Amino acid sequence: MSESKPARSLKERAAEEMREFLIMFLYLWLLFGLFVLNERIILQQSGLSLFSQGFAAINALVLAKVMLIADGLKFGHRLHHKPLLYSTLYKAMAFALLFIIFHVVEQVVIGLFKGESAAAAVPLIGGGGVGGLICVTLILFVALIPFFAFRDLSRVLGPEKLRELVLGT
Repeated sequence: MSESKPARSLKERAAEEMREFLIMFLYLWLLFGLFVLNERIILQQSGLSLFSQGFAAINALVLAKVMLIADGLKFGHRLHHKPLLYSTLYKAMAFALLFIIFHVVEQVVIGLFKGESAAAAVPLIGGGGVGGLICVTLILFVALIPFFAFRDLSRVLGPEKLRELVLGT
């Protein structure tokens, strides 16, 4: 006989969603901050620009919200019933593609507001070309695997058990 969970209050659900959003934001900010740092090193520019790091934080905020909404709409949950490896890899690829598509659409909309044509506003991803696009998509995919692995483990084991296993608390 299955035990039903008591209904959570609006305040409890809001707190849980805010916690999930904060985790998504911090993970994405770290990821995008590292991308910016890598770009600086490759271009041999001296020092970190606060503007660039701020841009990474803003991108992380926007994409964390996109991620939270997509997750609420069960985006990427197609393989939830399969082994965790498949579910994790599927979600990582689905969200990597979603982020790329969202970035392109966002840049086109911004370009249109600036009076550019849609074609001129399409961003060059990874330096441009199909190779650059594939490279950035694969980097995002690999970078998202740990995030979704921990989320899937938390879903299966329960957050308390995962916290105990990882942090010993």
